[in-house]
Amino acid sequence: MKSPTVCADPDLASSVMTAAKHRGSYSNRFWRWGEALAASFAELLALISPIDCVCCGAEDSSLCAVCGRQILRLTRTPFRAEGQAPALMDVDGSVILPVVAAAVYREEMAQAVLSFKRHGQYQLENALAKGLGRAIRASLGNGANVRLVPVPSSASAYRKRGFSPVHLLLRNLWLHGELGGFVVVDALRKSSRINRGSTTPGGIRGAAGMANHSGQKGLGRGQRARRVRGSMMSRTPRRRLIRGQPCIIVDDVLTTGATLAEAARALHAAGGIVVGAVVLSATRAPDAGGVVSEAPQVSDSHKDLEKNKRRKDE
Repeated sequence: MKSPTVCADPDLASSVMTAAKHRGSYSNRFWRWGEALAASFAELLALISPIDCVCCGAEDSSLCAVCGRQILRLTRTPFRAEGQAPALMDVDGSVILPVVAAAVYREEMAQAVLSFKRHGQYQLENALAKGLGRAIRASLGNGANVRLVPVPSSASAYRKRGFSPVHLLLRNLWLHGELGGFVVVDALRKSSRINRGSTTPGGIRGAAGMANHSGQKGLGRGQRARRVRGSMMSRTPRRRLIRGQPCIIVDDVLTTGATLAEAARALHAAGGIVVGAVVLSATRAPDAGGVVSEAPQVSDSHKDLEKNKRRKDE
């Protein structure tokens, strides 16, 4: 009689030793040396110029892993935000310009955006660019042949920072190939005309021939609208790139919508077809119906949306 074949229990048998997919260090000595050198350089840099997380204050990183995940969570669901911007809504409640926001300007998002606008840290750039990219794709999907037009920084802000936050974020998306069919066109610039009617939060009018560089912080809706009116114009060499083309305006923070309204006016004057806007964050939380669970189409067709209408307080 043939003896039965004995099969080893796979749960009791010793496991075959295989190389781990996630090893603690590189097998190649040169890679190990490079890793050690990079770690040493990071430690030395932390001693020379210590950095902390802009959100929670954790050491050795401008954005720690925990806060990075929180920003990812806050930017996961873009939403329609024009309802919270008075300058983008008509008196009858109709939408003048649809806007998609990546997140609400609060908590870690507010800290990250504010710090990035001041210093332009690379870690913050990567995290915020991903959120902006999700909002752009949510606005018009792949966006074939749609022009992304960034809102320009003022000359004083550019001299102070040395960069434009919106341009940096769009460049990051372009370098990582996340723009799809969208085309970035730097078609706007600040006008050299001085708005004599601009006022400061204290009500002091800017003197003739002197620009007011105090920014828009602390200004009301009417003051913001008067301050930015006529402050932008199209770049003459770029007009042919936007004439008759669908355009989406891109900005960092949405407050009253006066800046987006002025950008849309300048693009419309240059022959562009403004179909909507995308912002990194909106200062007011959306209502219950404003959260987007599906792709928030800013426009079903490339219909021209004019924004140079009179407001009640203008």
